[in-house]
Amino acid sequence: MLAWIERRLAAQQASGALAAKVDAAVSRAKTTLENPAPVAGITRAKTSRTAYFDPTYTAPRTIASPAGTILIAAGMKINPLTTVSLSRPLIFFDARDRDQVAFAQRYLDSREGLARPVLVGGSYVDLMHRWRIPVYFDQQGALVKRLGIRHVPAIVAQDGLRLRIDEIAL
Repeated sequence: MLAWIERRLAAQQASGALAAKVDAAVSRAKTTLENPAPVAGITRAKTSRTAYFDPTYTAPRTIASPAGTILIAAGMKINPLTTVSLSRPLIFFDARDRDQVAFAQRYLDSREGLARPVLVGGSYVDLMHRWRIPVYFDQQGALVKRLGIRHVPAIVAQDGLRLRIDEIAL
């Protein structure tokens, strides 16, 4: 069986078929990386809406240092915004929608680039090349699910000890 596999691979290598298969696999992988699947269930905002997200977390168990000092007691409420801030707003949008891309560009320009663009659809690579800034992609919708974002474009900014989420109808 192993000899048969080796003969078949050698024949494919000699004919160039193996190289073609490798090239096709590399091309598919590159396309998938540069154009991730859009986040399911996120639609264009038809009406504007503001919501708030409280990132406060309740510790499920006591956390102690290796020396036994209690760092966090079970049931303790922790809000990460008391020690770390969201330094720049996040703007979520779908790069497949030209209106949303234009809106995001205007927003970034108005903030002098001090915001982080996060895509829910479209090619982040294309925008990074055009805008010459980092563009992020919300893989599998982890952020929009956690923040409760249902429609885009949406802007997330810190408001005290919570996050303000503005879904904006264009």
